[in-house]
Amino acid sequence: MTKVSVMYPNRPNARFDVEYYLNSHMPMAIGLLSAALKGVSVDIGVSGVMPGQPAPFAAMAHFLCDSPQDFIAAFLPNAAALQGDIPNYTDIEPVVQVSELKLFRP
Repeated sequence: MTKVSVMYPNRPNARFDVEYYLNSHMPMAIGLLSAALKGVSVDIGVSGVMPGQPAPFAAMAHFLCDSPQDFIAAFLPNAAALQGDIPNYTDIEPVVQVSELKLFRP
């Protein structure tokens, strides 16, 4: 199983519209990528490990697929729409990581 993580590093004065992200961008992403998706989750950063410490990431989206190739096949035809929507909810440049999921327990 492959996990594609799209992470938005938190920084002072960064803009991240959680409501838009959850109610507009992610439904669009799920719809456009649905052929490859086995699961999706979204994390919204609350804090670092110590109280009052800022979260390292404003948000993270995780897409589960059978393989990186499956994700790429679904993503490439929709890349312009997905990336073009980013300015609607944030001014943070996302960091993407592709991982092999070795342990998962719901």
